Amino acid sequence: MESGSAYGAAKAGGSFNPEAFLKRPETVLRIVCALFALIVFACILTDGYYNHSSDPHTYCIFNQNDDACHYGVGIGILAFLGALVFLGLDAYFPTLSNIQTRKYIVLGDLGFAGLWSFLWFVGFCFLANQWAATNLDRILTGASNARAAIAFSFFSILSWFPLSTLAYKKYRMGVDDFSPSYTDPSLDTGTPYSSYPDAVSDNYQRPPFTQNAETEDGYKPPAY
Repeated sequence: MESGSAYGAAKAGGSFNPEAFLKRPETVLRIVCALFALIVFACILTDGYYNHSSDPHTYCIFNQNDDACHYGVGIGILAFLGALVFLGLDAYFPTLSNIQTRKYIVLGDLGFAGLWSFLWFVGFCFLANQWAATNLDRILTGASNARAAIAFSFFSILSWFPLSTLAYKKYRMGVDDFSPSYTDPSLDTGTPYSSYPDAVSDNYQRPPFTQNAETEDGYKPPAY
């Protein structure tokens, strides 16, 4: 079995260890990210819209801006699903023997975590700005949920950014050489047949037709 590591995990032959998996920083952060995302879009979906008694149309609680509610719900649902997908890939990662597949997973993790760190920052600023412009006299219920959505949007930045940092570190690790002392036999400069006996070696090195033509019984072929 090969030793060394590839992108932060042992090479082929690794197995899934539930106890060690649950203690990994990536596992904890992904669970936290999924929980925060769930809180954000659940708060908006439950109490993020209101309507007046005389108007059947519903309005977004964030300054009646439907884009704010749609943005919060959209990135929340996608972040929740993404956290679960990469959580499953983390469990499967040590058993992968294909180095290229591991590389693509790490790059995908890095890109997704970095993108969602930015999207949560935009979402926090967007929701906070719209909430500051909201006329609270019109809000009968849902104010606490709106504030919770803004707060957990900010907390999501703090949870997704470390994931991008950990993914970048795994990418920088790359692949360790599992056998640094290995030498290609084709590059060996040793002399062929060097382990053969001297007598055999002499027969290979002796030029042809240089042996004495005289046989043991003294017969010498006539000269022409």
